[in-house]
Amino acid sequence: MMDVLEAGRQMYDFAGKLFPIDRWLMGEGVRLSLKMIKEHIPELEIHSVPSGSQVFDWTVPDEWEIKDAYIEDEQGNRILDYHENYLHVIGYSTPVDKYVELEELLTYIRVEEEQPEVIPYVTSYYSKRFGFCMSKTERDSLKPGIYHIVIDSRHFNGELTYGELLLPGKSKKEVLLSTYICHPNMANNEVSGPVLITWLAKWLKTLDRRLSYRIVIVPETIGSIAYLSKNYLTMKKNTIAGYVLTCVGDDRAYSYLESKEADTLSDRALRKVLGELHPDYRTYSFLERGSDERQYNSPGIDLPVCDFCRSKYGEYPEYHTSADDMSLVSPEGFAGAYQVMQQVIMALEHNVYYKVKCFCEPQLGKRGLYPTESRKGIYEEVKKITNLIAYADGKRDLIAISEKIGVPLTELIPIAKKLYEGDLLEVQEERV
Repeated sequence: MMDVLEAGRQMYDFAGKLFPIDRWLMGEGVRLSLKMIKEHIPELEIHSVPSGSQVFDWTVPDEWEIKDAYIEDEQGNRILDYHENYLHVIGYSTPVDKYVELEELLTYIRVEEEQPEVIPYVTSYYSKRFGFCMSKTERDSLKPGIYHIVIDSRHFNGELTYGELLLPGKSKKEVLLSTYICHPNMANNEVSGPVLITWLAKWLKTLDRRLSYRIVIVPETIGSIAYLSKNYLTMKKNTIAGYVLTCVGDDRAYSYLESKEADTLSDRALRKVLGELHPDYRTYSFLERGSDERQYNSPGIDLPVCDFCRSKYGEYPEYHTSADDMSLVSPEGFAGAYQVMQQVIMALEHNVYYKVKCFCEPQLGKRGLYPTESRKGIYEEVKKITNLIAYADGKRDLIAISEKIGVPLTELIPIAKKLYEGDLLEVQEERV
């Protein structure tokens, strides 16, 4: 198995390759990004949904293409250039080419008032407008005069593109791993999720899987809605756990956003792993949702999906600004997120309902599970075995037993495996 830190270094390098791509809700940037991901996981299937398609209550919008955008002063100096930072233009801006006085120009400029040095990320997918984004400091330095403003863009019937990978296991019951790909020039809030999910997919391919895994990389909101419109019946039938992976590249925090019910298997597994690895993690209510967990938990869909983040979206100051660059993420940040999700997946893989096969207390000695010598400390290990057996009544899954007896899953899983192989435990097959 690849060393976690080495995986973190590889993920950081790949994030650096995805970061500079001109990527919006739909278009060549998304297609190129998915193509690069497919080089790591060749089994990834790339699908498209045409503009104008009805997906539940929504309509897939037009595709948007932008070739250039700038603001020039009276001397012909470019005071804003789209190619220096894609955040300089409001996403999906309509085309414009005209000369304006400063007073009018200011009505087209968006800034982050509380963070004067950053460029904000602003979009207008469903309302026709144009505009520019710059730092408050730059805006406030503009002098009276005539400015030439240009946005060379077009809207057209195109397609929404997404990636999907289904990894079958022994069971048809599925775990959903979902992330989004639709933002330009942002590292933690954009490329970290697709990068983590790519490395998890590569690792999952090497496992002897009990469960099946559905891996989805979509443009946020409209992408998950479009995907659900095609797959929700199968997903409602088979999904036992699911996670939206977003903002997973920094190294400042660990965060978990609850599913709508907050007590699903997804919630329990993530809480258990985070509690063991990083007990100072932050919990956020579903009422503080903001990504594709909204769609997966929506009425009529009702999938057991929660979020895993490092610093949660909307909670760190660089979020949706130009400050969310490659300096915000790190190999260590990626490695930590990778380790958490690996352990969550292993928890789900081993989370069965065990039942003791014999009546009364089993004799461990004849099975080589009880020490033949008595010495200080030896019975702590025996106690873990006997406590697992005591609660292996077919009514509790392994996560519940771990919580009850206070033994970490990483220690309990091999004990349960040893007892199963010793023919002391059986799995309640009707329960996954």
